[in-house]
Amino acid sequence: MATVALGDLPFDAQQTIARIRKGGPYPYRKDGAVFGNYERLLPVRPRGHYHEFTVASPVKRNRGAQRIIVGGMLESPHEFYYTADHYATFIRIIE
Repeated sequence: MATVALGDLPFDAQQTIARIRKGGPYPYRKDGAVFGNYERLLPVRPRGHYHEFTVASPVKRNRGAQRIIVGGMLESPHEFYYTADHYATFIRIIE
């Protein structure tokens, strides 16, 4: 899987990760929902391991396609992934 440095992500994605680390507030009702990994593009883990968050875009009226997926405890995730195309591809975020 490809990787990207946190500082190389789009600014809105960096802001989303900062919000996740603070525990919110989240702009969308579905932020923090369990991500099922049905595409099996991420490492296989038990259900509930992954959670998804919308990357807010000031130019979009809806949630758009960008998401941050976190793995591990929601309060202290240890895996971060970025998708710009609504789960078609993922990039692991490294710090």
